[in-house]
Amino acid sequence: MDKIKFGTDGWRAIIAEHYTVENVKRVAEATALWMKSKNLHSAVIGHDARFGGPLFAQTTACVLGKHGIKIKMAQGVVTTPMVSLGIVKLEADLGIVITASHNPPSYNGYKLKSAYGGPTIPAEIAEVEELIPDTYISEVPSFSSLKEAGMLEFVDLEEIYFQHCVSNFDLEAIRNSHIKLVYDAMYGAGLHIVPRLLPETLLLRCDENPGFKGCPPEPIRRNLGLLSKTLKESEYNLGLANDGDADRIGMYDEDGNFVDSHHLLLLLLYYLAEVKKMSGKVIITFSVTDKMKKLAEHFGLEIEVTKIGFKYIAEIMIKEDVLVGGEESGGLAVKGHIPERDGVWMGLLIMEFMAKSGKSLKALIQDIYDIVGPFAFDRDDLHLTNEKKLAIMEKCKAGEINQIGDQQIIRTENVDGYKFYLNENEWVMIRPSGTEPVLRVYSQAPTLDRVKEILQATHATLG
Repeated sequence: MDKIKFGTDGWRAIIAEHYTVENVKRVAEATALWMKSKNLHSAVIGHDARFGGPLFAQTTACVLGKHGIKIKMAQGVVTTPMVSLGIVKLEADLGIVITASHNPPSYNGYKLKSAYGGPTIPAEIAEVEELIPDTYISEVPSFSSLKEAGMLEFVDLEEIYFQHCVSNFDLEAIRNSHIKLVYDAMYGAGLHIVPRLLPETLLLRCDENPGFKGCPPEPIRRNLGLLSKTLKESEYNLGLANDGDADRIGMYDEDGNFVDSHHLLLLLLYYLAEVKKMSGKVIITFSVTDKMKKLAEHFGLEIEVTKIGFKYIAEIMIKEDVLVGGEESGGLAVKGHIPERDGVWMGLLIMEFMAKSGKSLKALIQDIYDIVGPFAFDRDDLHLTNEKKLAIMEKCKAGEINQIGDQQIIRTENVDGYKFYLNENEWVMIRPSGTEPVLRVYSQAPTLDRVKEILQATHATLG
């Protein structure tokens, strides 16, 4: 019997190998038992555009229904933030999203969301894990019988989300501005909502393709060549991309240059603090640029660094007054919305900033550089054997890495992984992924060329 563990953000596994109907039943059984122990009675369930989404969502509903839990089932493909917002708007007790987010096409997954509209906190996830049975689940009701028994209701989560956007953004200002948007859905769950919000948008990969044409739906530079090329060769001046469940974001400026989540976090903080005159705490995960600390200090705002995983940010957001929170992988959150990363929402916020200021994305980034200084960032994902990965992490733990290339390391931080500073403006970080069998190597430096030099030197150092 497979031992099922939740990683950085939910349980994820390869479809038909470990991610099977029977294992989904086991996780759903644990979810139902945990809900009953907490006196929770209703759940919102949705799925993204991955292979088997409807089957695994219905399987989950059947198991929960067996335990008397009422189900609000999304109609069709939905984003993770739609489920999270739906929990709040429909006053449900829990949310379940069948998604593997940005993982390769062979994966599917299972995320839990709580009543406040964000990731279930780590302590409660651990409680659910402990309840996963070691035997298969049998004798669950059929999906059709749930509706007949009044246990199942279909809900339009996209419409709820759409109306929420209409109420919170000046969409007319965006539509009538200088912005000419190209949207790359990466065959993910944002494929319907963005065209609906911004009808004049040029669309890329905005149809359902459960295999994502072999490309992991993660909105990072190496996966977005088509978006960059389109911007360079057309009159369009802004690119937006979302991941498989549309809770992450990547953007491109008018020259077809990638704008990573570090720069987007800085822009969000600047817009909310400087332009909207809002305040609150700033929360970033360990792999985010140190420039966020500098900008937070500029506005006199408190900043906290957490372990990697948006669940750590969400746990703080539900307890404290947080203005901006975010992680390197494109998961960003802001005050005034649910405590959830939301790639569509953040894209709209950046576009609203552009529309209100009359400036391009490139010009707004220069305004940020004038305060914190220019920088670049990149990440390599090394597909290594588990033995090699563990050996590298042991070397880090033992303090055996004291230089990168010919440069000495001046200090090390190990909040979550190991961050080695070469000077105050350059660092490299090493950390095993919590969702995939890879070792991630991150770097920040003043220029992208210098970042690539550091990454190459790090590869040589690691052997």
